[in-house]
Amino acid sequence: LRLLPRQRHLRAGSAEAGALERKRNVLCCLITRILKGEKRLHIDSLVLRVMAACQKGELGPGLRFLSFCCHSVDVLSCILHLLNQGYLQRQEERPHILEY
Repeated sequence: LRLLPRQRHLRAGSAEAGALERKRNVLCCLITRILKGEKRLHIDSLVLRVMAACQKGELGPGLRFLSFCCHSVDVLSCILHLLNQGYLQRQEERPHILEY
């Protein structure tokens, strides 16, 4: 009996896994850079700003890609990763506000 779907990135080849890891690293850097500038931001606003930066190709110095597509799920996954790592914080009374 299997409740969770298999994770495709674990079965992917090393080139595909490397590309996914680079994408996550770029998104995490972009999230961190935006929050450093704002200090505090609503999670929805952060997701929209990251997605807009990806669409415009404004990924920061040295991070310009010809095709870089990200979805809200990718951004939210990176936000949760950064929360778990302790880089981002939430306020207890207002958990929708993220702080760097």
